[in-house]
Amino acid sequence: MDGMASGQRLRLGLVEGDGIGPEVVGSARQVVDESLTAAGCPAAEWVGLPMGHRAIDEFGSALPESTLEGLAGTDGWILGPHDNASYPPQHRIAPGGAIRRHFGLYANIRPAQAFPGIRAVSADIDLVIVRENSEGFYADRNMAVGSGEFCPTPDIALSVGLVTRAACERIAHEAFRLAATRRGRVTIVHKANVLPLTMGLFRDVCYAVAGEYPGVAVDDEHVDAAAAHLVRAPGDYDVLVTENLFGDILSDLAAQLAGSLGTAASLNCSATRAMAQAVHGAAPDLAGHNRANPVALHLSAAMLLRWLAQRRAHPPLAHAADRIDRAVAATYAAGIATADLGGPASTAEFTEQVTARIHRR
Repeated sequence: MDGMASGQRLRLGLVEGDGIGPEVVGSARQVVDESLTAAGCPAAEWVGLPMGHRAIDEFGSALPESTLEGLAGTDGWILGPHDNASYPPQHRIAPGGAIRRHFGLYANIRPAQAFPGIRAVSADIDLVIVRENSEGFYADRNMAVGSGEFCPTPDIALSVGLVTRAACERIAHEAFRLAATRRGRVTIVHKANVLPLTMGLFRDVCYAVAGEYPGVAVDDEHVDAAAAHLVRAPGDYDVLVTENLFGDILSDLAAQLAGSLGTAASLNCSATRAMAQAVHGAAPDLAGHNRANPVALHLSAAMLLRWLAQRRAHPPLAHAADRIDRAVAATYAAGIATADLGGPASTAEFTEQVTARIHRR
């Protein structure tokens, strides 16, 4: 684990992206700056890098090589949303997925927690979905060349799913390590009853890894049963570990149960790299109207600071992350929210309220 001197500055990447990206990324930067100051940390050095429509216009690529090189020189980065569906046909790359593959960010950590003051379908939800991020049933992540989808004839389409023991082992370790810091329970989510080889391997490897964590309880559920159980009793769950596609679907469901996709944070990471990225998309219809909810990226940025604190054995960064989490919760508890949650606050107004609360004890 890398140590961090008390006066050392973080070098953080800032990728605004498309749609509401500049607004929510700018808001997250303000919140991080205030939290570092409040925690007694040096100010971060921010490295702005292009992605999406801006990058296409300037560099002829939605994800220029210079952006990847710039990210490699940072301690971690905040990634804004992209709107690749609106890119010209020759630029339809999904930059977020390409960045995850390039840096080997195999774990996608997605918490879902209800906030007092915000109307949630399930007020007791407080869980984390640990999603395997590099293979599974997302065909674009399974081939060295090509997408993993192909058509033998114009009327037949096939998709290749990939599950490897090594990937299952490393994501299982992420889940069990995380559960050991929470309520000590992991639920393995799979579909081994109809996919006995691929999902059977995922389930069995996760159970084998569980043997290394005797203090963590473990069980398993089929993904369809888990979806129903999430709606009925989400408070029963602590940490869920699952493959790529299942994790994507279940985390969106959990976010809505907690109140809104606008509060759905996530961290994409490996053992050495981490990227804060909100679960929601670019929402181009909201762009430029000062109405977007920045909370998902606030909380994602806090996850990045906490990951860096653990990686570098530097508690002040964890204190900064805690201040962000507490400030967001206190702002919601005070009845202040953006339009997606029924409130009147603009993006800028909400950001101002959060940053003010970061300095309160």
